[in-house]
Formats: sequence, structure tokens, C-alpha cells
Amino acid sequence: MKTWTKQDRFNALLSGEKADRPIISGWRHFIDKEQNAFDLTSSTVNFTKKYDWDWVKINPRATYLSEIWGNEYDFTDYHSVFPRQLTTVIAKTSDIWKLEVRKVFKSSSLLEQLEACRNIRAELPETPLTQTIFSPLSVLLFIAGRSAYIYETVFGINAPVTFESLFVDNRSGVHHALHVIALTIAEYVQELDRVGINGLFYAVTGTANPTLFDDSAFNEFSRPYDLIVLEAAQNGKRILHTCGPNAQPEKFNDYPIEGISWDTKATGNPGLLADVKATVVGGVDHHLFADNHVKSITKETKYALKLMENKPFVVAPNCAIPLSVKEESLHAFRKAILEKEISK
Repeated sequence: MKTWTKQDRFNALLSGEKADRPIISGWRHFIDKEQNAFDLTSSTVNFTKKYDWDWVKINPRATYLSEIWGNEYDFTDYHSVFPRQLTTVIAKTSDIWKLEVRKVFKSSSLLEQLEACRNIRAELPETPLTQTIFSPLSVLLFIAGRSAYIYETVFGINAPVTFESLFVDNRSGVHHALHVIALTIAEYVQELDRVGINGLFYAVTGTANPTLFDDSAFNEFSRPYDLIVLEAAQNGKRILHTCGPNAQPEKFNDYPIEGISWDTKATGNPGLLADVKATVVGGVDHHLFADNHVKSITKETKYALKLMENKPFVVAPNCAIPLSVKEESLHAFRKAILEKEISK
């Protein structure tokens, strides 16, 4: 009988194959431990070992990709997981033409993340690791001080450039910027592979919601640049997360991805049995962790495992676990998959 390792399960399930059991993981931000490589390493490693996650979504600070081009943030003042934005390098629409491709080894924020990834790999040699990457469209919106969701998340820039001034009045400039961002991230992705990261957790944030970008706009401003980044990561496993309500996971069936994650409880979204081609990652309402509904977390986890028992499946929260989570909720979540195995 084969003895399955964490790497075996991760690779099999994200290749569309069955393993001896599903795998489980959770992720959250540690907003006081994400401003340097040492703290990010220690918080990630400690969190992983404490709950014995089957794989890891490394959770850098949400702004690390925007920092590449010079945005500045106040890391003593957070709104949820977003620090206050102090400056934007796109203060007026014409500034978009100033964005240039940045080399990984000349970017302090990317060098910091590579150091953290290298150190996390050294501390967790047998655990599959994925790095969080935002899509070029999401990064462009963050740089400009615009929200990449239908609700407000970026704060600190009182009068950011308008959507219309970018995506209607200056479409050629937007395409220039998106290409610059995509090429920069693609090079970074290749360096992640070299330090031993097993794949990407690729977030399109809320940009798949037609309230922000209809299908035509999404296909123009997101899809071509998503493909640049995802194709650069073809050596690893790619999990795409489409965030928020009306996230349209089926939209990504022709993307080069191995996993697909969305909020199965959000308005306008399908449940776990959606018509998606990639391995489903998720199934547990992340909001339950905010108020630490332990019984509900256990019940929902076991239900998801039962529903997906005949399919390759990665059980996880539908989005990042809220900052208010308590240890008992995470232990209950982790324990549910073990109890499911024992009951077989």
C-alpha cells in the first residue's frame, strides 16, 4: 500500500486525480507580522505547524505588489487587512505611462518576499507551498488607489483617478501598464519556482464581478495579462481565486489552472458542485470564523467533504480567515477532516 506524503496528495488532487483523502488548509493575515521577511516566515511557519496544514497559502501583506512601483503605506494603520495608502504613483491619469517593467532583483518588496519564501521552504521542507499573487488588473487598481472589489477596501487616497478616466479615456495607457505589471510579476513567478515554491494562489479579487467589469471589459483588461502570469507558472500548480459575489468561477474553465476557489456562499455564486473543470478548493464559509461558530464550522466542513467525496477536493475556507478567529475554531476545522477519515 502506498504511503501518501503531503506533496503526493497536493500534486494528485491538483492534477484532477483522487488521493487517499482530501487535503485541508486555512490562511489568514497577521497584520503585525507581515512587514519583513523574518516576521512573515515565523508567523507562516508557526501557523502551519500548529494546525498541521496539508499545504500552505503564503499570505504576504496585501500591498506588496503595489509597492514595486513606489506606492507608500502606513503599516501602523490598517482597515481590515489593508494598510492606509499614503501615496499613489498614478495621482493623475497621465502618470500611468510612467510605469515601467521592474526587475525582481531591483525591487525591495519582491526581494523580501523571495527571502521569506526561501526561509519558509527551509522550515517546512515537506509541505507544499503556494504564493499569493494578485492579477495585473487588481494590482493596477491598488496602485491607483482604487478598490478592486465592489466594496471599499483601499483607503487613504481621498480622490483617486476615476474608472472612466482610466478604462474609457485612456485605454491604451491602461494596456501599457497592465503589460508592464504582467511582465514584472511573470519574472517574479519564475524566481518563486527557483526557490522551491510549488505554485500560485492567483487572486483576481472582485474584478470578475460584472458590476466592475462586464465580460467584454474583463476579456480586454484581465484575461490577456492573467495568461502571461499563469503561463509563467506552468511548472507548478495554479489555484485561481475569484473573490466576492457574482464571481463566475465557470468563466475560468479555459484558463491554464489546476485549482479554482470562490465563495460558495456569496450572492450570485454557485455551490461546490459548480460546472468547473479545475479541482475545487474551498467549501467552508470563512465568515463562520469571524464569530467563531465552532459547531457550524465542523458541520459545514463535514458536509463539504461528504458532498465532494467522489471528486478530487481541497477543503478550505472560501476566502481568508478573519482576523478575529480563535484557536478553537481552527482546531475544529482541522479536526473535522480527521474525524471524517476515522468514520469511514
